[in-house]
Amino acid sequence: MKPFTLVTFVMLAFTSALTYSHCQIPCGIYDDPMRIKMMLEDARTVEKSMNEIKKLEKKQDAQSTNQMVRWVVNKENHADKIIKILTDYFLTQRIKSTDKTYVEQLKQLEIIVKLCVKAKQQVDLSIASQLTSAIKAFGKHYPEPEHKH
Repeated sequence: MKPFTLVTFVMLAFTSALTYSHCQIPCGIYDDPMRIKMMLEDARTVEKSMNEIKKLEKKQDAQSTNQMVRWVVNKENHADKIIKILTDYFLTQRIKSTDKTYVEQLKQLEIIVKLCVKAKQQVDLSIASQLTSAIKAFGKHYPEPEHKH
């Protein structure tokens, strides 16, 4: 590998890691409600993807097949995003063994991860609904702060 190519590769690898992960230093900059909103948005995208896949399931033309594949990939990517937020953000930085709700949060996290895996494997809209509900239940541990004027 040429030196320029190696340097470029290393720089890209380093910057992509910074782009897709939240501080594992830890940096102390936390926006828990935002992460919950991000997961809910991803769950809505999983549901939309499932709906679009169902619309295309009987079509046999190349364009429909292409779109079907894209919706499947989209569904998988957004389920993975939820898992990544749960593991890289909440599990490693926010959920503490000293918290009174530690065990409850771990159980909720497990439920969400399992629902993400099911959502990746299936096109069952009830799973998408359960996923949204489970994220909302988990989100009650991380409410929006009250704004004081």
